[in-house]
Amino acid sequence: MFSKLFGKRRAPEPKPVFDPVAPEAQFCVIGDIHGRFDLLTTLVDALPEKTAIICVGDLIDRGDHSRDVLEFVMGHDRITPIMGNHEQLMLNFLKSPEAHGRRWLRNGGLQTLASFGVSGVTDSSGGDALLRARDALYEAMGEQMVTWLAGLECIAWSGNIAVVHAGADPNTPLEEHTPDTFIWGHPEFRKTPRKDGFWIVHGHTIVDKPKMKDGRISIDTGAYATGQLTAAIFSKDGVEFIST
Repeated sequence: MFSKLFGKRRAPEPKPVFDPVAPEAQFCVIGDIHGRFDLLTTLVDALPEKTAIICVGDLIDRGDHSRDVLEFVMGHDRITPIMGNHEQLMLNFLKSPEAHGRRWLRNGGLQTLASFGVSGVTDSSGGDALLRARDALYEAMGEQMVTWLAGLECIAWSGNIAVVHAGADPNTPLEEHTPDTFIWGHPEFRKTPRKDGFWIVHGHTIVDKPKMKDGRISIDTGAYATGQLTAAIFSKDGVEFIST
């Protein structure tokens, strides 16, 4: 009776099947550091020697030692960071402090300024104070660091694994994405599994412990607040998580 009234019931779409992770070579990915230099150095020392390391971005803000983190990562021959939304906020501040300063300062920028010895500004400061803070920050960072930060890529690849900061549109090929989607995320990322077989390693969204599900590998364990900084180690044997 019901089939006559409503037609045949549509079969559910098959759930996407994900092959095991298959990197081209062993590498590691570190989650959001947020100024926790102490946790970063401890974790790097615990990772396999001579193995490439990617950081998912958000090196800075919230924690107290963003300058130390930036200098360490910039000078480390095995570490490649990608752009996070907090790096983007900092660059926006350097470009146009009056337009973007308060947003950055409300989201951890004050701690980053303090790590570079810049004071005299609050998240409610006006234009002149923001301009002075910008100039002082640029001088403390130096042109080389600013140029390096501005040139960070927003995605890294290896085999069937892609590393981004915040997420990706599950319905769009990765090569067709805009940088903002990788840096700021997409509303469907955590709801819809990818269908292209890629595993997306990401930070940005805090999880209690690292998770691997439906093509997503989540490794932001809230280091600045929890004291737990997480890395994923990819090899021919699969993926292993290690945390401070």
